[in-house]
Amino acid sequence: MEYTFSEAEKAIIKCGSRDPYELLDSIGAVVKFSYEFMPGGLKGFSTILNHTMYAVVNGNLDEHERRIVAGHEAAHLILHKKEILLSPANTMRDFSLWGSSGKLEHQANRFLADFLVSDKEVMDIVSNEDHDYFAAANQLCLPPPLLAFKLYSMIQRGFNLRNPADLRSGFLASGRIR
Repeated sequence: MEYTFSEAEKAIIKCGSRDPYELLDSIGAVVKFSYEFMPGGLKGFSTILNHTMYAVVNGNLDEHERRIVAGHEAAHLILHKKEILLSPANTMRDFSLWGSSGKLEHQANRFLADFLVSDKEVMDIVSNEDHDYFAAANQLCLPPPLLAFKLYSMIQRGFNLRNPADLRSGFLASGRIR
């Protein structure tokens, strides 16, 4: 847990932003949008070919979804280079960002949640008693499962919060991020 948080913090400092595209640029990754995949199919993948890192994002997704997928693929390129290089075809593919219970997917989602939104932003919103979980996710421009990953990270780091959702949400397996 602390590892993904500290890597996200390093990435924010390195790129000077919380923007996934700027993060990919700062690590020297090439971003490509593919229009070959259906909106409900492959979300994206990351690969390393000839020492060049690539994040390929399904261009048929809406801009918000593309941004989330780009950040998730950046997380794989930062956290899982070795695993990508050892995988078949040097590729890590994502059909579902939230539905997988695999360790690498959870790490990428925890990194992404900590990268996209600061602890202060979350605390400012959750301290408002008028907001429920889904309203907080909407105000933070996060899919609800990604807010669950952020809250989980904060709880693990000692914040006195309650996480109303589990980390097994699989709604992306068949549909939209938002």
